[in-house]
Amino acid sequence: MDTEEQGTKRDLPTWARLILVLFLLYLFLVGVKALESGIKSFGSDFTDSLFANVSNPIAGLFVGILATVLVQSSSVSTSTIVGLVGAGTLSVPFAVPMIMGANIGTTVTNTLASLGFLRRSAEFKRAFAGATMHDFFNILAVALFLPLELATKFLSKSAEWLADLLGANTSLQFENPDSPIKSAVKAPVSWFESIVERITENETAMGFALLVLGLALIFLALAYITVNMRLVMAGRIERSMNAVLSRGGGLPAIAIGLLMTVAVQSSSITTSVLVPMIAAGVLTLENGFPVTLGANVGTTVTALLASLAAESPAALVIALTHTLFNVAGIAVFYPIPAIRRIPLFLARKLADVAEVRKSAVLAYVVGVFILVPMIGILILN
Repeated sequence: MDTEEQGTKRDLPTWARLILVLFLLYLFLVGVKALESGIKSFGSDFTDSLFANVSNPIAGLFVGILATVLVQSSSVSTSTIVGLVGAGTLSVPFAVPMIMGANIGTTVTNTLASLGFLRRSAEFKRAFAGATMHDFFNILAVALFLPLELATKFLSKSAEWLADLLGANTSLQFENPDSPIKSAVKAPVSWFESIVERITENETAMGFALLVLGLALIFLALAYITVNMRLVMAGRIERSMNAVLSRGGGLPAIAIGLLMTVAVQSSSITTSVLVPMIAAGVLTLENGFPVTLGANVGTTVTALLASLAAESPAALVIALTHTLFNVAGIAVFYPIPAIRRIPLFLARKLADVAEVRKSAVLAYVVGVFILVPMIGILILN
C-alpha cells in the first residue's frame, strides 16, 4: 500500500467508512422511495404519457441501453426502473427489456477503459478484447433470452414465484403492510413532503421536487458508496484476483467477481480492474471471463436493495428478474467450452480489426451504444 493510500486510510478508519456506507445505503433507499412518491404524485395521466414513447419491448431494450450509457451506471438505471415499477408507472413486461438493455449499456465503461492503451498496439488489442468480451456476452444473452421471455415469460414468472416464496404476495393489488425498513425510509420522504406542502400546494411542483430529491439521492449515495468501498477494498481486489485466477478460472472466479461487485457496488470497477491485467498479459481472456460473469450477477444487488423501499411487490419481481437473467446467462454460456468460447472469439475478432483500424473503435462504441439505440427508439415508436 503506498503512502498516499495510507494517508487516506488514516483520515477515516475502515470501521467509520463502513458505518458511512450503511448510512449511504439508507439514503439510497430514501431516494428510491422519493422517486416512487414523486411519480405517483403526478397522477395516471402523466405516467401514461411518460411511457407513451415505449410502445413495444424492443424499444424498451434500447431505452435501457441508452439510459445506462447516459448515466454511466447500470445501478442508477436499474434502481430507477425498480422505482417506476414500484410506483405502478411501468409494468413488469415492459421493464424486463429495459433491465436487459441496462446490462448491455453498462459494458461501455469497460470499453472506454481499454482506450487508455490505444497508443500501445499489442496491449490495446488485448485490452479491447478483454473489454468487449463482456459486451458480447450481454448482447448474446439478450439475443437468446429476450425472445424466450416475450414468448413464455419464463424469467418474470420464475421471479414472481421467488417473490411469493420470500413473502411478497404478488397476486395482491393493494399495498403490503409496512416493514421496518419501509417505515424508516418513508419517514424522511413524508417530512420532505410536508415542507414542500408549506411552500406550495401544487401537486406538479410536489412531484418535481420529489423526483429531483430521489434522483439526487440515488446518484450521490451510489457514487459515495463506490468511492468509500473502493478505499476500503483498495489492494484487496488485485490480490484476491491474482490469488484465485493464478489457479485458473471457473466457479471461484465467478464468485470473486460477484463478491467484489457487491462489496464496491459497481460492476464497472470490478471489470475495469481486469482490463489492465489482460492488457499486460498477466491474465488471459479465458481466466478473466468468469470474473465478468460474476460481476454481472453482483450488480443486481443494487436493484434488490431498491425493491426494499418500494410499495408494490412488482418491484421485487423485476429486481429478481434481473438476477435470474444474469444467472441464466451463466448457466447457458459458461459450462460448455464450445459455447463459452463464442463471446471470446467475437471479442478477439473485433480486437483484430480495431488494432488495424482505430476508427473501427469509435464506430463500434458510438454505433452500438448510442446510434443503434437512438435509431431503434425512433423507428419503433
